[in-house]
Amino acid sequence: MKNWNHYIILSYISIETSKRSAMNYSTKKMNLLIFLFSIGSFCFSPLLGQTFQIRGRILDADTKEYLDGVSVTLRGTAFGEVSGSGGNFTIEKVLEDKYTLALTLPGYNKYEQVVKLNKNLDLGDLYLVKYGAEGSGAALQKTIRANNITNLFNDRPNMIGGNAVYGIPPEPKKLEGNYFLDTKWNTASLLLYRDQQLLEGFRVRYNIVSNMFELMEPENNLVSVMPGLRIQNFVFVDSTYKVPRYFVNGMDFKDEGAPIAGFFEVLVDGELPLMRRTMAVFKESNYNTALMVGNRNDQIIKRNIYYFLRGKDIYEMPSGRKKIFAVFGDSAKEMEEYTEKNAIDLKDPSGLFQLFTFYNSQFPGFRPIMSQLLDETN
Repeated sequence: MKNWNHYIILSYISIETSKRSAMNYSTKKMNLLIFLFSIGSFCFSPLLGQTFQIRGRILDADTKEYLDGVSVTLRGTAFGEVSGSGGNFTIEKVLEDKYTLALTLPGYNKYEQVVKLNKNLDLGDLYLVKYGAEGSGAALQKTIRANNITNLFNDRPNMIGGNAVYGIPPEPKKLEGNYFLDTKWNTASLLLYRDQQLLEGFRVRYNIVSNMFELMEPENNLVSVMPGLRIQNFVFVDSTYKVPRYFVNGMDFKDEGAPIAGFFEVLVDGELPLMRRTMAVFKESNYNTALMVGNRNDQIIKRNIYYFLRGKDIYEMPSGRKKIFAVFGDSAKEMEEYTEKNAIDLKDPSGLFQLFTFYNSQFPGFRPIMSQLLDETN
C-alpha cells in the first residue's frame, strides 16, 4: 500500500511537471511568434509606403473668383478630386513620389504642375486662365512657368511623367499669336465711305489679314462684323497708353499705280507724312522630334513697315542713311546735319519719327499727332 501510494505521488508529480513543460513551451512559442511578427512589421513597413495629402485652392486669373467644379487629377494615377466650395480641393492618402498635377475646367486653359510629394503639401492659390484672356501678370506668369516645367518632363521619355511612362503622345502643335492689330477692344470712331457716315461709341478690333472689323455695340455688347473696304479712316483710343491713334484706308493711296488693301497708321502728318503698316506673317513650326529642339508650335509674327507719303503715292522707307536723307529732297543736307547733331539712330523707328517730326514742323499749320512713337504690336 505504501509503495502504491508512493507511485501515485510520483505519477502526480510527473504529470504536473509535464503540464508545466507544455505550458512553458506554448508560452515560449507564442513569445517567439510575437517577436517574429514585430520584426516583420518593422522590416516591411517601408515597403507598404507612407501616404500624404495634397491640397490647394483654384481661382480665375482675371477676376480672382474661386472656381468650383475643377477636375483635379494626378496624371497617370487613379487619384482625382473635384474642387468644391471656395475653389478648395484635397487629395488624400497619396504615396510618396513625383506626380504631374493637372487642373481642367471647360472654357479655361489647362494647368499642369510637377509636384514632389514627401510630406503633406499645400499648394496655396492656383490660377486658371480663360481661353483668349490676356491674363494678369503674376498669375499668368506662374501658369506659364508651371507649364514649361511640366513640358520639360513630358518631352523627355526617360523622366517620370514622360511619354514612355504613361504612353501619352505629345500634344499637337498649336498656333501662337493672333491676326489682330490689337487684341484689346478699343473705343473707336469710324468714318464710312458711304455718305461720310460717322460711327461713334463702338469698341472695335481689326483683323489685319482678313481686313475685317469686329464692332461691339455700346449698349448690348453684341458683336457685328464690317469689311474694311467700307471704312475710310478710323481713330481709336489706345487702351494701354490712353492716346488717340489715327488710321487711313490704303485704298486712297497708290503703290506703283495700284490701290492698297488694308490700313496705314499716320504717325506724323504734314507736308511729308510718315506712315506705318502692321503686317502679320505665318511661320511654320520647325520642331525636330528626334532632337527635341526648335519651336513646336506654328507662329503668327507681326512686324511694322514704315512708309512716307508724297501726294497720293506711298513709298516704303529705304534702308541706308543716304537714301533716307534723299527722301527730303532739297532739305537732305539739313536733315543730315540735324541727325548728326542730335545723335539720332535711323535704324530705330523712333529715330525716323523724330526726323519726320522735325521736317514737318518747319511748315505752317503743323500739328503733331503724338508726342512719341508707340511701337506696339500685340
